[in-house]
Amino acid sequence: MRITTRFFYALFAVSLCAAACSSDGGADADARTNGDTAGEVVLAEPDVSEAADAPNQTFGDATDCPTLTLATHDSFAYSDGLFESFTEATCIEVEQVAAGDAGQMVSAAILTQGNPTADVMFGVDNAFLQRALDADLFSRHRSPLLDTVDSALQLDDQNRVTPIDFGDVCVNYWIDALPGDAPTSLDDLIDPVNADQFVTENPETSSPGFAFLLATIARYGDGWEDYWQALVDNGVTVTAGWEDAYYGEFVAGGGERSMVTSYASSPPAEVLFANPPVDSPPTGVLFDSCFRQIEFAGVLTGTEHPLAAGELIDFMLSAEFQQDIPLNMFVYPANGDTELPQTFVDFGALADEPLILDPAVIEANREAWTDRWVEIVLG
Repeated sequence: MRITTRFFYALFAVSLCAAACSSDGGADADARTNGDTAGEVVLAEPDVSEAADAPNQTFGDATDCPTLTLATHDSFAYSDGLFESFTEATCIEVEQVAAGDAGQMVSAAILTQGNPTADVMFGVDNAFLQRALDADLFSRHRSPLLDTVDSALQLDDQNRVTPIDFGDVCVNYWIDALPGDAPTSLDDLIDPVNADQFVTENPETSSPGFAFLLATIARYGDGWEDYWQALVDNGVTVTAGWEDAYYGEFVAGGGERSMVTSYASSPPAEVLFANPPVDSPPTGVLFDSCFRQIEFAGVLTGTEHPLAAGELIDFMLSAEFQQDIPLNMFVYPANGDTELPQTFVDFGALADEPLILDPAVIEANREAWTDRWVEIVLG
């Protein structure tokens, strides 16, 4: 489970209320209304280099308008009416279907490769990207709007997937609950002054937990095992998932631990939902710990509607869709021309030098890394 979900911010009320009982920095959460979306739907001719044999489709003819199935992870969230505007512009209908977390979604798609149950998939991230590419899940499509996307987010030079959003998984800390100074590096988590202060998630069962494991591997290389042993010696607690960590062990949920693996997007949310209002968020972000997550969308190989699927990819990079992302999924839009909500501008930040690993390296070592982690931490 990722915190970039409606579920996280519904539960946010619980965390702030619990924190208020143990710290002056907390507050109850109020009901949220989404910010207005803006910008026009920008649609362009898709790349049909691999779809020459596809049946002709006339999207402007209401008698021949396809309905696309969009497979997403369970954390996908969007404003009411968003896809209706796409339909008005193209006559293409969209049906969204949640398919579990990113790993479950990719695994299910592999079972139907070439004869997919959906037309477009959204939400495969860089932790599972290579698995999807190796299975030939996606057809090539280069959106004209890809020119608005930072090249650092474009991890597939064959354009089988398109970056849609990104964010950072980072250690968060409750400012008023720290036993000492605010942490500035991963080494601070193994400092005796912070003994019994850190909670993280199991990388075998949690997306942020796996991202934090990857962060330590990217930071320490072959020394990551020694680092995790030092975390164990310093009293780290591990939970099955993000909810158990954030709302169970962490101060925000009434626990006693002042540091947790979460996301860099928490501070804007804490300000946005605080009731009564607060001038600054009660949590800080340890940017030295941040692992960059990038989410992609792709046209599934074998879809009967490759041209329409390409149009949907283009829409997902358009101003209208991209401006809808921050206040619904609390990640950042991939389109660099997108105007951010003021709360993100004032209180949000990303790591200047996020930790990242090549998707092929992740896929080649995933099982060995997690097996060794289990031996060190749970063995």
